[in-house]
Amino acid sequence: MAEEREANRLIHETSPYLLQHAHNPVDWYPWGPEALERAKRDDRPILLSIGYAACHWCHVMAHESFEDPETARLMNEQFVCVKVDREERPDLDSIYMDAVQAMTGSGGWPMTVFLTPDGKPFYAGTYFPPEDRHGLPGFTRVLAGVAETWRERRQDLDGQGSKVLQSIGWLASLRESTEPLAEDVLCGAHGALRQNFDPEWGGFGGAPKFPQPMTLDFLLRCHLRGYEGSLEMVGRTLDRMAAGGMYDHIGGGFHRYSVDGRWHVPHFEKMLYDNAQLARLYARGWQVTGQERYRRVATDTLDYLLREMRHPDGGFFSSQDADSEGVEGGFYVWPWDELVAAAGESVARWYGATPAGNWEGTNVLWNPPTGAEREPPPEPELERARRAQFEARERRVRPGTDDKILAAWNGLAIAALAEAGRVLEQPRFVDAASRAAGFVLANLRREDGRLLRSWREGKAGRPGYLDDFAMMASACLTVYETTFELRFFHEARALADEMLRLFRDEAGGGFFQTGADAEALVVRPKELFDNAVPAGNSVAAEVLQRLAYFTGEAEYERAGISALRLVHGLLRRAPTGFGHALSALDLYLSPVREVAIVGDPASEDIRELIREVHRRFRPNVVLAVGRPGDAEAANEVPLLADRGQVDGQATAFVCERFVCRRPVTSPDELAAQLTG
Repeated sequence: MAEEREANRLIHETSPYLLQHAHNPVDWYPWGPEALERAKRDDRPILLSIGYAACHWCHVMAHESFEDPETARLMNEQFVCVKVDREERPDLDSIYMDAVQAMTGSGGWPMTVFLTPDGKPFYAGTYFPPEDRHGLPGFTRVLAGVAETWRERRQDLDGQGSKVLQSIGWLASLRESTEPLAEDVLCGAHGALRQNFDPEWGGFGGAPKFPQPMTLDFLLRCHLRGYEGSLEMVGRTLDRMAAGGMYDHIGGGFHRYSVDGRWHVPHFEKMLYDNAQLARLYARGWQVTGQERYRRVATDTLDYLLREMRHPDGGFFSSQDADSEGVEGGFYVWPWDELVAAAGESVARWYGATPAGNWEGTNVLWNPPTGAEREPPPEPELERARRAQFEARERRVRPGTDDKILAAWNGLAIAALAEAGRVLEQPRFVDAASRAAGFVLANLRREDGRLLRSWREGKAGRPGYLDDFAMMASACLTVYETTFELRFFHEARALADEMLRLFRDEAGGGFFQTGADAEALVVRPKELFDNAVPAGNSVAAEVLQRLAYFTGEAEYERAGISALRLVHGLLRRAPTGFGHALSALDLYLSPVREVAIVGDPASEDIRELIREVHRRFRPNVVLAVGRPGDAEAANEVPLLADRGQVDGQATAFVCERFVCRRPVTSPDELAAQLTG
């Protein structure tokens, strides 16, 4: 058994993914000087394997190849083998994923890359089977071929590595466009999304189909601009996703993506970043449409995070595995008899289940459209069935949880909890946001105050990246706009200032992914594409603009907009790759209302004014709240400076483009100023 083998070097790591490989017969190294120096000393190529704990095919390749003694012998004899958790090292993942895509035309995990001792990639792929299969070469054949080429044609491989480096360095070499950032970019992106939209099933493109919450957020903004068809695209997608098997109808939360184009069969891992972004999106969908089902999905998704993904001290774990007892989706799918015993036959059929199964002999729960409107079972029956199914499912062996805590992903969860908490008027979500923010700020920091990437079981990880700073700054600002505790505004601004110091590219514009204090890699990467999580540059563009409206500091806006100028030529051509950047551009191009409210925070009249600001989806509003005459608040948040009350009542001031309207004291007057 793997557990009985002698541990390799990974046993000293904190990453659950690396620890999964700590008893492989492979002589694994973590990325670092020891591995690189050995490769140079022994004149061997590096075999770099990158994956993550919740990755199903990472587990498959580990079982087939990395646990096999003969395969491990070949790896150990010919290569220096390095294992990397992509979630802890997004810089390495970004560089070498670009290399895989440049060499193969596609990418994914597990990622398998062969490097020269100085880190240049010369051959790459993703999953390799143990023997030739499905058009893929067997892993042992790949190992033998690379080793032979290294011995016989070293110069060819070195030249190949140099060419790959040239091709993947283009993002870092981009410079700010001098073209104006104008509304035609938003219009062009919107038109491209309409062309790529699936009108029947929602979403964009075909199988596999990803949720793309950032793109849908941008479309909600387009709806506010009056762009035709925007809300219909959002509504169809939200409805189909929530009815599909990608949504966990029993426990709440979303799986990673759908392997088909109908949202039926998911890839079963659950990621913190997906659920944070989707919960926020559904809360916004409820704000815009009033559809109660969106409120429920948002609530159940956040309750799932609180129940299953939260550390006792408040931070949030990274992911849950796709597999249970070695079976993909085993925790979530239902044999017919077991489902009927728990839920009853009418509920089972409502969930699209059949005696023969709707997927590989078992059932993935979903509500497929039938062409005719189906009457659901009565809500009390559905709720009783859900409780019974939940209790039955809890007796199963649970999927593993990757319990490391990442600053960036916690930033997404904190922002979602804070915003949804105020929108849905759920104080427990706001409290959870404040507590999680406090956890990250207390535990994921060095003694000198520098933000770190990760934390697990009391051990903090390596220095943080751009996305860690940007997402935590944005999260703290969102918590401030929800609780109006000055410490969160202070933290947001401090993180933004450090982000400018460590990551800003003064010469080329935008921000590097790695800090000025980071180790030198073959490329200093810039993460510009919004993929499963927003790119650090996109979040920086948004949060720096927001801070500029609170503080009046024009340099914040200049720095943020430089990140958008980097991708100006790409935004309308590939909008699904820039959903968050497009929202940041919408913020730049929109009239932004700066709202300051002064009064007694405990009074009902100030709460009514705050509730009016939060009641509707108003993404281009910033809100500061303080007591009249509070010098500390006015100094910390300049938007509050020189604000007094009218007739001793809670008073709201609305400003736009350096012009302030008359102060108002009633929610109706405030609503008129926010919409007029």
